[in-house]
Amino acid sequence: MKKILLSAIIALASGSSIAQTFFTSTSYRGAFAPAPTAMWTNGWTEWDPQNANYPATTTTVSSNITSNTTWSTGQVVHLQGPIYVKNNAVLTIQPGVIVRCSKAIAGTALFITKGSQLNAQGTSTSPIIFTSDQAAGSRGLGDWGGIILLGNADNNNPGGLNYIEGVAQSPDSEYGGGLTPNDNDNSGSLRYIRIEFGGYVFAPNKEINGLTLGAVGRNTTVEYIQCSFVNDDAFEWFGGTVNCKYLVAYRCLDDNWDADNGFRGYIQFCLGVRDPQIADAPTVSTSEGFEIDNDPNGSSATPITAPIFSNVTDIGPLRGNVTNSVATGFRRGARIRRNAQAKIYNSLLMDHATRGLFIDGSACEINANNSTLKFKNNILAGYGIRAMETGTFNILTPAPNTWVATQPNDTLKLTTNILINPYQYLTPDYRPTGTSIAFSGASFADPTIAPLTSTTTGVSQELAALKNISLSPNPSVAKTVLSINVNENSLVNVSIYSVEGKLVATPYTNETLVIGETNLAITTDQLQSGIYFVVVSNNSSKQTLKLTVNH
Repeated sequence: MKKILLSAIIALASGSSIAQTFFTSTSYRGAFAPAPTAMWTNGWTEWDPQNANYPATTTTVSSNITSNTTWSTGQVVHLQGPIYVKNNAVLTIQPGVIVRCSKAIAGTALFITKGSQLNAQGTSTSPIIFTSDQAAGSRGLGDWGGIILLGNADNNNPGGLNYIEGVAQSPDSEYGGGLTPNDNDNSGSLRYIRIEFGGYVFAPNKEINGLTLGAVGRNTTVEYIQCSFVNDDAFEWFGGTVNCKYLVAYRCLDDNWDADNGFRGYIQFCLGVRDPQIADAPTVSTSEGFEIDNDPNGSSATPITAPIFSNVTDIGPLRGNVTNSVATGFRRGARIRRNAQAKIYNSLLMDHATRGLFIDGSACEINANNSTLKFKNNILAGYGIRAMETGTFNILTPAPNTWVATQPNDTLKLTTNILINPYQYLTPDYRPTGTSIAFSGASFADPTIAPLTSTTTGVSQELAALKNISLSPNPSVAKTVLSINVNENSLVNVSIYSVEGKLVATPYTNETLVIGETNLAITTDQLQSGIYFVVVSNNSSKQTLKLTVNH
């Protein structure tokens, strides 16, 4: 009986085969489907945050958060100083909250310590915004720090533990599970969030990133995040297994996608956009699209850094002109080095200052020969010098230009007619043109990514009908809101099951949803405190979310 009950619970929690896959199969390469499909950036991103008008603050937060706390819709929070969410507390931020972060108070940032959670779930029409507290026109890179999530997953630091760089070492800045890591750790849910003007310099050459993820586990949700004008990397993963979708790195200083110390997560649908005059000082760091290392020493420490990226559009500083004048710190679309085993598929790297791809170092060339490092079905275009380079070890076989072509990948000297309007900052269109090389050519057949990819039946149909489902607040006290996005009119049923698999409530039966986002209120005050599963279904699909009720 126990075995049968456990199977039922697992089936409810996983939504059958949904839990076994992550990547969504596409025919196109890059981050966006061709027209008439709308860009997934529509509605919640901001292309001109310098001149955005944000309201005055209503609430000041200047001390650590040590118990469950909610910032409610309508609040404009003034974050003052480094704020740590600790003692296993949950910080819930409701849709539309604006957090204006102090430039005057040194080190203002939001730290989610190990065991605590950030439940910040905005919507496509009401995103959560973290930005500078300076007036429009006066904001700058590094006005404040950023968001730092610290988890208990595995990493390849000695002893499985480390501290976020530049910050005083303490239990509050520690990440990693040590000798008992938990790759399924949960640091919360982040959806539809903008992070603007971060990157405060905590110590010389040690700035905080827009979103820093230290050993964050795969049960954490990270989707629809835009990091803009950050004074370091937009996103950096230090170990961990968190999976992410729909990320935007916009006009930041250093790298767009930086992974090291044993990061093994999956990432799909990313947009990177560079400003020709915003790059790091080359004496400190070169600015790349991807920068991926195993560890600072290039050792064989395990777990090996081996993320999988697919459907990235990364637009470098040349912006359609290979002779464009750019800051001296700019380099390549992707630099894979120090024994990393990264895998990049179905992506478009264009307009980078020197090379599209740099497989850097003998260890990485060996990994490429052994197919533990992969670069397949990508497009390299508009590069300043050449499509690809390696070091002088002559290990990679065949020679670099032949290797990149036979993976296979496409290389184009120019970027003409690839995307509709990629070089207009304020009204861009990053979709492929009707005759673009990016319109087709994607493949998810490689044996590394194939088992992780939804097919044309089953899961992909489910995701096509029911998308971007979330519950907020979660944990819930008296009420939670179920947010559902559908791409076709649909009749939806919502049921709630106990952890034992017993049906306890049916809030909605044959509820009509029209195309777009719908919010359905669910009362939870009649439920006992505990864990429940909310099952959302229509005539062709079903998805399951975990709900925690706390009275």
